[in-house]
Amino acid sequence: MDDQELMRQVNRRKTFAIISHPDAGKTTLTEKLLLYGGAIQMAGSVKARRARQHAVSDWMEIEKERGISVTSSVMQFPYRGFQLNLLDTPGHQDFGEDTYRTLHAADCAIMLIDNNKGVEAQTRKLFEVCRRRRTPIFTFVNKCDRLGRDPFEIVDEVEQVLGIRCIPSTWPVRSFSGFKGVYDRMHQRVVTFESGLDHGASRVETHEMELNDAALDTLVGEEAAKQAREEVELLDGASGQFDLAAFNRGELSPVFFGSAMNNFGVEPFLDEFIRIGPTPAPRIAGDKVIDPVENVFRAFVFKIQANMDRAHRDRLAFMRIVSGRFERGMRVWHVREEREIRLNSPQVTMAQERVQVDEAFAGDVIGIIDPGMFQIGDTLTEGERVAFEGIPRFSPEHFTRLRLKDPLKRKQLQQGLQQLALEGTVQVFHKAGMTEKDAYLGAVGQLQFEVFKHRMATEYRVEVILDALPYSVCRWVQGDLAAAQKVAKFRDGALLEDHLDRPLVLLHSERDAAWAEREVPDAKLTPVA
Repeated sequence: MDDQELMRQVNRRKTFAIISHPDAGKTTLTEKLLLYGGAIQMAGSVKARRARQHAVSDWMEIEKERGISVTSSVMQFPYRGFQLNLLDTPGHQDFGEDTYRTLHAADCAIMLIDNNKGVEAQTRKLFEVCRRRRTPIFTFVNKCDRLGRDPFEIVDEVEQVLGIRCIPSTWPVRSFSGFKGVYDRMHQRVVTFESGLDHGASRVETHEMELNDAALDTLVGEEAAKQAREEVELLDGASGQFDLAAFNRGELSPVFFGSAMNNFGVEPFLDEFIRIGPTPAPRIAGDKVIDPVENVFRAFVFKIQANMDRAHRDRLAFMRIVSGRFERGMRVWHVREEREIRLNSPQVTMAQERVQVDEAFAGDVIGIIDPGMFQIGDTLTEGERVAFEGIPRFSPEHFTRLRLKDPLKRKQLQQGLQQLALEGTVQVFHKAGMTEKDAYLGAVGQLQFEVFKHRMATEYRVEVILDALPYSVCRWVQGDLAAAQKVAKFRDGALLEDHLDRPLVLLHSERDAAWAEREVPDAKLTPVA
C-alpha cells in the first residue's frame, strides 16, 4: 500500500472511550451512537432473560442479570465515511483498572455527566487518568429530558471541580413542557426534536431553524424562546472561542447537552465529534516516536477476554494498532517472547458478535484468538524490534484466600485462575513454591470477587469459597527478598508471589508500608508491578 492511501485510511479512524459515574447513562449513549452509526437497527432490541432490556455492549451473563457493565467492550462502526472504534468501559469504581487499560488504547474520551447530579466521584477519578495522559475530552451532559440543574451551573462545576476550561458547543432549548432541542453554536442553528412513540428505539425526527426564527416562539413559547436567545447571547460574550490545539492537549473540553434515552442531541454531538475528534496520534516506544502513518505494523495488547464465545471457550487478545497496516495471516515479532508469530483469524467485535477482517489500520482495535501466548502490555511489531511501555497494574485493596468446594475440580480451577488472572478480572497470588491449592486473590473493589465467583461457576463449572483477609495494602518487592520477609514478619503481613512469580508483600495499612520504607529500605517496595 502506498503512503498516501495509508494516510487516508489512518485519518478515517477515530478511537475513543466513554467514561462516567455509574447510572449516568453510559451504556445507553453507547447504544445510541451505534444506532446512529447504523451498526444496529433498533436500540434495546436485544433482550435479557426475564424480559429485561440491556445494552448490546453488555454481553456477559452477570451484566445482563444485574444491569451493570463489569468489563470493557470493543465495538467498531462506520459514520459519515469515518471508521469509529468505541471502547465502552465499566462505570462501576470496582472495575477502574479495566477502564484504565482501555483508556490507554483510546485517542480521546467522552465524559458523561448527569444533568441533575453533576460531577460525581468516579467521574473525577477517571478524569484524572485522562488528565495524566493529556487525553482530549468531550463532555456530554445527559438526561436533559428530566428536571435538572441550570446548564450554566453544570458547566461551571465541571470547570471548578475538574480544573478544565469548558466551551459549550450545543446549548439546551427548554420550555415549560421539557427539553425541546439544542442550539448548535458551530452552525448557528436550533435543532429541535420530536419524540417518537418507540421510546428512543429509533432515530428521532429533527427540524432546523435560526435562533431568531418566529417558528421557535411557536414551538417552545415566547418566554422560553426569549430565554434561549438571551442565554446564547451571554454564552457568545462570556465563553470565548473553541481552541482546537488546547482541546488536543487535554486543556479544554467542548460541552454538549442531550438525552441519550430519547436520542435528543445525539446526532449534533456525533457530527461535531467527527469534525474535531482526534485521529490516531504518535506513541512512544522506548526512545522512538512511532508515527501512525509509518508503513510498518506495530501494536500492543491492552485487554484479554476469555469465553466471549461460549460454544468454543476461546480467548481473545485485543490489540490497538499503533502504526501501519495489518493483514490477516501476517507474521510479526512478539517482543516479550522474542519469537516470530503469525496473526490468524483477526476479528472486530460488536459486543459478542464477531466479524473476521482481512485488514486494519492504525487506530483500529482487533481481536486475535489467543492460545495462551499473550499478556496485557505485549508489543507486536514488524521491522525494528521496539517495545511500547507496559500497562501497570493497580495495587489491590481487598484480599481473599480461595478454597475449592469440590477437590475433583482442581484442574478446572487452575484453568480458570490462569485465564481470569491474565484478563485482569482479579489478581492471583500464591505462596512461593506452592500451587493453586494456596491461591490468594486481590482486587481493587469487592465487586470483582463477586464477578470472579460468578464466572468460575458459569464458565468453568467450579464453586469456590472466598475467605476475606485483613490486608488492605499490596507492595511488590524489587529489592532484597530477605528484607521483604522481615517486613512481613514484623508487621504481621504475608509474603506471596503473583501469577508471574514476582514477589510481593500484603500489609494491613499504609502505616505499615510507611514503616517498611523507613525501617527496612533494602526491601524496595513499590505499589505497582
